[in-house]
Amino acid sequence: MLFKDSLSDFFKKESNKQKIIVIYGPTASGKTALSINLAKKLDSEIISTDSRQIFKEMDIGTAKITKEEMDGVKHNMIDIIYPDREYSVWEFKKEAEDIINDLIWKWKIPVLCGWTGLYIDSLIYDFEIPKVPADWELRKKLEKEAKDFWNEYVYKKLLELDPEYAKTLHPNNVQYVIRALEIKLLTWKSKSEFIKEKIPKYDILFLTPYDGDREKLYERINKRVDIMFEQGLLEEVENLLKKYKKDDFWLKTIWYAEIIEYLDWKISLEEAKEKIKQNSRNYAKRQLTWFRKYEK
Repeated sequence: MLFKDSLSDFFKKESNKQKIIVIYGPTASGKTALSINLAKKLDSEIISTDSRQIFKEMDIGTAKITKEEMDGVKHNMIDIIYPDREYSVWEFKKEAEDIINDLIWKWKIPVLCGWTGLYIDSLIYDFEIPKVPADWELRKKLEKEAKDFWNEYVYKKLLELDPEYAKTLHPNNVQYVIRALEIKLLTWKSKSEFIKEKIPKYDILFLTPYDGDREKLYERINKRVDIMFEQGLLEEVENLLKKYKKDDFWLKTIWYAEIIEYLDWKISLEEAKEKIKQNSRNYAKRQLTWFRKYEK
Protein backbone atom coordinates (compact mmCIF):
# COMPACT_ATOMS: atom_id res chain seq x y z
CA MET A 1 0.00 0.00 0.00
CA LEU A 2 1.13 3.57 -0.72
CA PHE A 3 2.61 5.54 2.18
CA LYS A 4 3.41 2.39 4.16
CA ASP A 5 6.41 3.97 5.88
CA SER A 6 4.48 7.15 6.72
CA LEU A 7 1.70 5.11 8.31
CA SER A 8 4.15 2.98 10.27
CA ASP A 9 5.95 6.03 11.67
CA PHE A 10 2.62 7.70 12.44
CA PHE A 11 1.36 4.75 14.48
CA LYS A 12 4.66 4.39 16.34
CA LYS A 13 4.78 8.06 17.29
CA GLU A 14 3.61 8.72 20.82
CA SER A 15 1.22 11.61 21.35
CA ASN A 16 -1.22 12.79 23.98
CA LYS A 17 -3.60 13.76 21.17
CA GLN A 18 -6.04 11.55 19.31
CA LYS A 19 -4.82 10.42 15.91
CA ILE A 20 -6.59 11.45 12.71
CA ILE A 21 -5.71 11.09 9.02
CA VAL A 22 -6.38 13.78 6.41
CA ILE A 23 -6.33 12.85 2.73
CA TYR A 24 -6.19 16.01 0.67
CA GLY A 25 -5.46 17.07 -2.87
CA PRO A 26 -6.96 18.77 -5.91
CA THR A 27 -9.93 17.41 -7.80
CA ALA A 28 -9.29 14.26 -9.86
CA SER A 29 -6.01 13.49 -8.07
CA GLY A 30 -7.06 10.06 -6.74
CA LYS A 31 -8.14 10.86 -3.15
CA THR A 32 -11.14 8.53 -3.19
CA ALA A 33 -9.25 5.33 -3.99
CA LEU A 34 -6.57 6.14 -1.41
CA SER A 35 -9.12 6.90 1.31
CA ILE A 36 -11.02 3.64 0.75
CA ASN A 37 -7.87 1.51 0.81
CA LEU A 38 -6.76 3.21 4.00
CA ALA A 39 -10.14 3.05 5.76
CA LYS A 40 -10.39 -0.67 4.98
CA LYS A 41 -6.89 -1.28 6.31
CA LEU A 42 -7.75 0.59 9.53
CA ASP A 43 -11.28 -0.82 9.83
CA SER A 44 -12.52 2.76 10.08
CA GLU A 45 -14.88 5.20 8.36
CA ILE A 46 -14.48 8.15 6.01
CA ILE A 47 -15.72 11.66 6.72
CA SER A 48 -16.20 13.58 3.49
CA THR A 49 -14.89 17.14 3.53
CA ASP A 50 -16.41 18.05 0.18
CA SER A 51 -18.70 21.09 0.35
CA ARG A 52 -20.92 19.89 -2.50
CA GLN A 53 -21.23 16.17 -1.90
CA ILE A 54 -23.32 17.01 1.16
CA PHE A 55 -26.20 17.71 -1.24
CA LYS A 56 -28.64 15.04 -2.34
CA GLU A 57 -29.42 14.59 -6.05
CA MET A 58 -26.19 16.32 -7.11
CA ASP A 59 -24.25 13.20 -8.00
CA ILE A 60 -22.54 13.32 -11.40
CA GLY A 61 -21.54 16.98 -11.21
CA THR A 62 -19.92 16.52 -7.81
CA ALA A 63 -18.15 13.27 -8.79
CA LYS A 64 -19.93 11.70 -5.85
CA ILE A 65 -18.79 8.26 -4.85
CA THR A 66 -21.19 5.41 -5.66
CA LYS A 67 -22.24 2.59 -3.33
CA GLU A 68 -20.18 0.17 -5.40
CA GLU A 69 -17.09 2.37 -5.17
CA MET A 70 -17.47 2.61 -1.38
CA ASP A 71 -16.68 -1.11 -1.24
CA GLY A 72 -18.39 -1.51 2.11
CA VAL A 73 -16.65 1.44 3.78
CA LYS A 74 -19.04 3.80 5.57
CA HIS A 75 -18.93 7.38 4.25
CA ASN A 76 -20.21 10.21 6.41
CA MET A 77 -21.32 13.76 5.49
CA ILE A 78 -22.57 12.75 2.02
CA ASP A 79 -26.20 13.26 0.89
CA ILE A 80 -27.35 15.01 4.05
CA ILE A 81 -29.43 17.96 2.73
CA TYR A 82 -31.20 19.17 -0.43
CA PRO A 83 -29.66 21.67 -2.89
CA ASP A 84 -32.01 24.54 -2.09
CA ARG A 85 -30.77 24.82 1.49
CA GLU A 86 -27.81 26.90 2.60
CA TYR A 87 -25.30 25.12 4.78
CA SER A 88 -22.61 26.92 6.74
CA VAL A 89 -19.11 25.84 7.69
CA TRP A 90 -20.23 26.06 11.32
CA GLU A 91 -23.01 23.52 10.67
CA PHE A 92 -20.59 21.20 8.92
CA LYS A 93 -18.08 21.51 11.75
CA LYS A 94 -20.68 20.68 14.39
CA GLU A 95 -22.01 17.57 12.64
CA ALA A 96 -18.63 16.26 11.52
CA GLU A 97 -17.04 16.72 14.96
CA ASP A 98 -19.78 14.55 16.49
CA ILE A 99 -18.85 11.78 14.03
CA ILE A 100 -15.13 12.18 14.75
CA ASN A 101 -15.75 11.96 18.50
CA ASP A 102 -17.92 8.87 18.04
CA LEU A 103 -15.21 7.13 15.99
CA ILE A 104 -12.54 8.01 18.54
CA TRP A 105 -14.77 6.64 21.30
CA LYS A 106 -14.90 3.37 19.29
CA TRP A 107 -11.07 3.35 19.11
CA LYS A 108 -11.10 4.02 15.38
CA ILE A 109 -8.91 6.51 13.54
CA PRO A 110 -11.11 8.90 11.52
CA VAL A 111 -10.16 9.36 7.86
CA LEU A 112 -11.00 12.79 6.45
CA CYS A 113 -11.12 13.00 2.67
CA GLY A 114 -12.14 15.84 0.40
CA TRP A 115 -11.15 18.91 -1.51
CA THR A 116 -12.75 21.73 0.49
CA GLY A 117 -9.85 23.22 2.45
CA LEU A 118 -12.04 25.33 4.72
CA TYR A 119 -14.03 22.24 5.76
CA ILE A 120 -10.82 20.38 6.59
CA ASP A 121 -9.39 23.32 8.54
CA SER A 122 -12.60 23.80 10.51
CA LEU A 123 -12.15 20.28 11.93
CA ILE A 124 -8.42 20.01 12.54
CA TYR A 125 -7.65 23.49 13.88
CA ASP A 126 -9.09 25.47 16.74
CA PHE A 127 -10.03 28.68 14.98
CA GLU A 128 -12.80 31.16 15.31
CA ILE A 129 -15.43 31.07 12.59
CA PRO A 130 -16.48 34.71 12.02
CA LYS A 131 -19.47 35.64 14.17
CA VAL A 132 -20.46 38.58 11.97
CA PRO A 133 -24.26 38.75 11.69
CA ALA A 134 -25.69 38.59 8.19
CA ASP A 135 -26.64 41.88 6.57
CA TRP A 136 -29.59 40.59 4.54
CA GLU A 137 -30.05 43.81 2.58
CA LEU A 138 -26.40 43.79 1.50
CA ARG A 139 -26.49 40.07 0.80
CA LYS A 140 -29.59 40.37 -1.41
CA LYS A 141 -27.97 43.24 -3.29
CA LEU A 142 -24.84 41.19 -3.97
CA GLU A 143 -26.89 38.13 -4.92
CA LYS A 144 -28.84 40.24 -7.41
CA GLU A 145 -25.60 41.56 -8.89
CA ALA A 146 -24.30 38.00 -9.25
CA LYS A 147 -27.54 37.02 -10.97
CA ASP A 148 -27.71 40.08 -13.26
CA PHE A 149 -24.02 40.45 -14.12
CA TRP A 150 -22.79 36.90 -13.41
CA ASN A 151 -20.56 35.61 -10.62
CA GLU A 152 -17.33 37.08 -11.97
CA TYR A 153 -18.67 40.61 -11.41
CA VAL A 154 -19.10 40.06 -7.65
CA TYR A 155 -15.84 38.11 -7.44
CA LYS A 156 -13.93 41.07 -8.90
CA LYS A 157 -15.30 43.25 -6.08
CA LEU A 158 -13.81 40.85 -3.54
CA LEU A 159 -10.57 40.70 -5.52
CA GLU A 160 -10.26 44.49 -5.20
CA LEU A 161 -11.12 44.64 -1.48
CA ASP A 162 -9.54 41.43 -0.21
CA PRO A 163 -7.24 39.99 -2.91
CA GLU A 164 -5.44 37.48 -0.68
CA TYR A 165 -8.59 35.75 0.53
CA ALA A 166 -10.25 36.04 -2.89
CA LYS A 167 -7.45 33.95 -4.41
CA THR A 168 -8.52 31.00 -2.24
CA LEU A 169 -12.03 31.02 -3.76
CA HIS A 170 -13.45 30.17 -7.16
CA PRO A 171 -15.68 32.90 -8.66
CA ASN A 172 -18.52 30.38 -8.94
CA ASN A 173 -18.42 29.71 -5.19
CA VAL A 174 -20.61 32.78 -5.05
CA GLN A 175 -22.02 32.14 -1.55
CA TYR A 176 -18.52 32.16 -0.07
CA VAL A 177 -17.57 35.19 -2.18
CA ILE A 178 -20.62 37.11 -0.97
CA ARG A 179 -19.99 36.14 2.66
CA ALA A 180 -16.36 37.26 2.41
CA LEU A 181 -17.49 40.58 0.89
CA GLU A 182 -20.12 40.95 3.61
CA ILE A 183 -17.51 40.47 6.36
CA LYS A 184 -15.07 42.84 4.68
CA LEU A 185 -17.65 45.59 4.14
CA LEU A 186 -19.11 45.29 7.65
CA THR A 187 -15.87 45.00 9.63
CA TRP A 188 -13.15 46.15 7.18
CA LYS A 189 -11.30 42.99 8.13
CA SER A 190 -10.47 40.12 5.83
CA LYS A 191 -12.23 36.85 6.60
CA SER A 192 -8.74 35.36 6.87
CA GLU A 193 -8.08 37.62 9.89
CA PHE A 194 -10.79 35.78 11.80
CA ILE A 195 -9.27 32.42 10.98
CA LYS A 196 -6.46 32.32 13.46
CA GLU A 197 -4.95 28.86 13.27
CA LYS A 198 -3.65 27.47 16.51
CA ILE A 199 -1.97 24.22 17.43
CA PRO A 200 -3.74 21.34 15.63
CA LYS A 201 -6.37 19.65 17.76
CA TYR A 202 -5.21 16.16 16.75
CA ASP A 203 -2.09 14.19 15.96
CA ILE A 204 -2.52 14.42 12.19
CA LEU A 205 -1.09 12.46 9.31
CA PHE A 206 -1.51 14.39 6.06
CA LEU A 207 -1.51 12.24 2.90
CA THR A 208 -2.03 13.22 -0.72
CA PRO A 209 -2.04 11.11 -3.89
CA TYR A 210 -1.02 14.17 -5.93
CA ASP A 211 2.53 13.69 -7.18
CA GLY A 212 3.17 17.23 -8.39
CA ASP A 213 2.67 16.44 -12.07
CA ARG A 214 0.42 19.34 -13.10
CA GLU A 215 0.11 18.21 -16.73
CA LYS A 216 -1.06 14.73 -15.70
CA LEU A 217 -3.55 16.26 -13.26
CA TYR A 218 -5.04 18.45 -15.99
CA GLU A 219 -5.37 15.42 -18.27
CA ARG A 220 -7.24 13.59 -15.50
CA ILE A 221 -9.53 16.60 -14.98
CA ASN A 222 -10.33 16.80 -18.71
CA LYS A 223 -11.03 13.07 -18.83
CA ARG A 224 -13.27 13.29 -15.76
CA VAL A 225 -15.35 16.01 -17.39
CA ASP A 226 -15.77 13.89 -20.54
CA ILE A 227 -16.89 10.95 -18.38
CA MET A 228 -19.39 13.17 -16.53
CA PHE A 229 -21.07 14.06 -19.80
CA GLU A 230 -21.12 10.38 -20.81
CA GLN A 231 -22.72 9.53 -17.45
CA GLY A 232 -25.50 12.09 -18.00
CA LEU A 233 -24.39 15.40 -16.47
CA LEU A 234 -26.66 17.36 -18.81
CA GLU A 235 -29.68 15.24 -17.88
CA GLU A 236 -28.83 15.55 -14.17
CA VAL A 237 -28.91 19.35 -14.40
CA GLU A 238 -32.16 19.30 -16.40
CA ASN A 239 -33.78 17.11 -13.72
CA LEU A 240 -32.50 19.34 -10.91
CA LEU A 241 -34.01 22.39 -12.62
CA LYS A 242 -37.42 20.70 -12.56
CA LYS A 243 -37.25 20.77 -8.74
CA TYR A 244 -35.03 23.71 -7.84
CA LYS A 245 -34.46 27.27 -9.00
CA LYS A 246 -31.40 27.86 -11.15
CA ASP A 247 -30.30 30.64 -8.82
CA ASP A 248 -30.20 28.31 -5.80
CA PHE A 249 -26.60 28.67 -4.70
CA TRP A 250 -25.38 25.13 -5.26
CA LEU A 251 -26.61 25.13 -8.84
CA LYS A 252 -24.41 28.16 -9.52
CA THR A 253 -21.19 26.32 -8.70
CA ILE A 254 -18.68 24.83 -11.10
CA TRP A 255 -19.95 22.00 -13.37
CA TYR A 256 -23.56 23.14 -12.90
CA ALA A 257 -23.35 26.86 -13.71
CA GLU A 258 -21.80 26.15 -17.10
CA ILE A 259 -24.57 23.70 -18.04
CA ILE A 260 -27.19 26.25 -17.02
CA GLU A 261 -25.48 28.78 -19.29
CA TYR A 262 -25.91 26.29 -22.14
CA LEU A 263 -29.57 25.65 -21.26
CA ASP A 264 -30.12 29.41 -21.24
CA TRP A 265 -28.78 29.54 -24.83
CA LYS A 266 -25.79 31.68 -23.80
CA ILE A 267 -23.13 29.22 -24.97
CA SER A 268 -22.98 26.01 -27.00
CA LEU A 269 -22.72 22.59 -25.40
CA GLU A 270 -19.12 22.24 -26.59
CA GLU A 271 -18.32 25.66 -25.09
CA ALA A 272 -19.92 24.58 -21.82
CA LYS A 273 -17.78 21.45 -21.77
CA GLU A 274 -14.57 23.39 -22.44
CA LYS A 275 -15.54 26.01 -19.87
CA ILE A 276 -16.05 23.31 -17.23
CA LYS A 277 -12.59 21.91 -18.00
CA GLN A 278 -10.96 25.33 -17.78
CA ASN A 279 -12.79 26.29 -14.56
CA SER A 280 -11.87 22.90 -13.05
CA ARG A 281 -8.19 23.42 -13.86
CA ASN A 282 -8.30 26.93 -12.39
CA TYR A 283 -9.98 25.60 -9.26
CA ALA A 284 -7.32 22.91 -8.92
CA LYS A 285 -4.67 25.67 -8.91
CA ARG A 286 -6.46 27.37 -5.99
CA GLN A 287 -6.68 24.07 -4.14
CA LEU A 288 -2.96 23.47 -4.54
CA THR A 289 -2.26 26.91 -3.06
CA TRP A 290 -4.50 26.18 -0.06
CA PHE A 291 -3.04 22.72 0.56
CA ARG A 292 0.59 23.84 0.59
CA LYS A 293 0.42 24.45 4.33
CA TYR A 294 -0.33 20.74 4.91
CA GLU A 295 3.02 19.88 3.33
CA LYS A 296 5.11 21.74 5.91
